[in-house]
Amino acid sequence: MDFSDFLYMRSELSLLIVVIFLLLYDIIAGKKSMVYFQPIAIVLFAIHTIVTIIPYGTGEAFGGMYQNYPMMTVVKSILNIATFIVFLQAKNWFDTDKFKNERGEFYFLTLITLLGMYFMISSGNFLLFYIGLEMASIPMATLIALDKKNLKSAEAGIKYILSAAFSSGIMLFGISYIYGTSGTLYFNDLPQLIHNTDPLQIMGFVFFIVGLFFKISLVPFHLWTADVYEGAPTNVTSYLSVVSKGSASFVLMTLLYKVFVNLIVEWQTILFWIIIISITLANLFAIRQKNMKRFLAFSSISQAGYILLGIIGGTAYGMTTLVYYIFVYVFSNLAAFGVISTIENKSGKLNIDEYKGLYSTNPILSFVMMLAMFSLGGIPPFAGFFSKFFIFSAAAQQGFYLLVIIAVLNTIISLYYYLLVIKAMFIEHNEKPIPAIKSDTYSNVGLVICSAGILLVGIFSFFMESINQYSFGI
Repeated sequence: MDFSDFLYMRSELSLLIVVIFLLLYDIIAGKKSMVYFQPIAIVLFAIHTIVTIIPYGTGEAFGGMYQNYPMMTVVKSILNIATFIVFLQAKNWFDTDKFKNERGEFYFLTLITLLGMYFMISSGNFLLFYIGLEMASIPMATLIALDKKNLKSAEAGIKYILSAAFSSGIMLFGISYIYGTSGTLYFNDLPQLIHNTDPLQIMGFVFFIVGLFFKISLVPFHLWTADVYEGAPTNVTSYLSVVSKGSASFVLMTLLYKVFVNLIVEWQTILFWIIIISITLANLFAIRQKNMKRFLAFSSISQAGYILLGIIGGTAYGMTTLVYYIFVYVFSNLAAFGVISTIENKSGKLNIDEYKGLYSTNPILSFVMMLAMFSLGGIPPFAGFFSKFFIFSAAAQQGFYLLVIIAVLNTIISLYYYLLVIKAMFIEHNEKPIPAIKSDTYSNVGLVICSAGILLVGIFSFFMESINQYSFGI
């Protein structure tokens, strides 16, 4: 090993520099200087995103424990864009007296979780993967419970950390079986040592994949999701629903492609039923929700099922569609959460019924929410339509026609509950609608970025083509 190995880790090193600087600034700066903390944090993270956005060469570091492929850089850049939008939307939140002294903790903990996700994505060894997973999970529980005076936030933090500990234990148990039967934890060595004739290896694989299903909140491992989404601060919920889910989905795909390739029949069967159950049950439960955050929680479970459609075929095109789907999902989901956060911070309203007549007082916020719902529902010509079309085609190309038909039928169900929100805002009357809201410049910029992504990412083929050139399959 020499110093050239660190060049492959430029994303991690760049982010670590930002984290250390913000930590020292938070510790040393006085009350007057803390006024500039948030703008400095946003600017520094924007510089980090720009510097690391261009994919670079393939290579390994530390004996293969750390791996870098151009597609990994693409995914990290997508997570950076999502995190940047979350930071913009958080400005409104920290302007309130309740949270004005917790800026430092929020940015530090969020970036630490992002660093853990970087290590998960680039891991070439189960040990580094697990370290990254815990680095991403433990600070996340603190973020969820950041609203210390809110019992729901504390309850959500407890539920998340207990679920995370339980899923980590199951995952470690599976990894121990894999190590015990193969004698190695390195991803490059495992494909030749894992066989579908070894019951212990199959059992270890099942335990491992179940642990990841908890992280992605797939049915039936989803029971923590709605309560955590509702109890956590809205900006933390948006980060959890997009960045955490996106990184875990990509890691699941790369491990199935690279490590468990000899168990393809087994994991395709598992994914087939998990996709059907997740999409169907999540859509049915979403119809019943009145709280906007619980509503989007079940929506995100359904979206996770759609994401798995890109994995099940095991092809390079499937990888392309999955990453593209995550990219579109970032803009669609964060647009919805951006509107929810703005309304909640100004009025405290979170119920769908309270959104009735919103267009009469807040036409711009209503328009952005409409774009988000249309994109999440897959209505053309918005980006969500193209992401669903491509991910359905990836599964259909490998012969999963029944699965695609079921997914399309569920898309119709999802359209119904997404249109319920639009109906409440634009059609239904409310004698006392939410008053006109003037959001801050940062939140407005975040909403503009999300709206532009929803309108442009699907229409311009550049994004799909750029992702496709870095894909690899089984």
